[in-house]
Amino acid sequence: MGSRVTVFGSSRLTEAEPGYEEARRLGRLLAQAGYGICTGGYAGAMEAVSRGAREAGGTAIGITVEPWSRRLTPNAWLTQEVVTPHLFERLRRLMEGDAFVALPGGPGTLGEVALAWNLFQTESMATRPLVLVGRQWRTLVRCMEAGLRVEPRDLALLQFAETVDGVLPLLPGRPDARDRKASPP
Repeated sequence: MGSRVTVFGSSRLTEAEPGYEEARRLGRLLAQAGYGICTGGYAGAMEAVSRGAREAGGTAIGITVEPWSRRLTPNAWLTQEVVTPHLFERLRRLMEGDAFVALPGGPGTLGEVALAWNLFQTESMATRPLVLVGRQWRTLVRCMEAGLRVEPRDLALLQFAETVDGVLPLLPGRPDARDRKASPP
């Protein structure tokens, strides 16, 4: 197995929504390219990515939280579950990826993206790809740019892909990797 890609995304995504199949496709593409995947280990996009990776013969690590086990069940597609004692340890473990990909999500996904981005910005962690998939991320970043202190050097830490098909060229160790860092249009 090559590098490990941590994927963030909504736990509320259902199998009936188009985004589920997109997340599943991402997992499949990553596994076929030799990447191991890591997610938060639960339902929605995390399940779909794990499922796609497993269906392609890849690995799917899920980082779960022990106290949540009373109300949440890890998805059935994981090859390994890493149980953490609390949310902050879960977040720390998710940050161990060699690259990060963010699918559409809610406050949890936003928190994970913001944490990775801030760790890069503060040089608390070596910079690595942080790929935001979908137009809504560009819209959100434009809003942040307008209402918060977001500078060009901060934007240079982000990469954007319109669909999951645009993710692989932005990841480490790919012969077709190219510099596609871009600020939102």
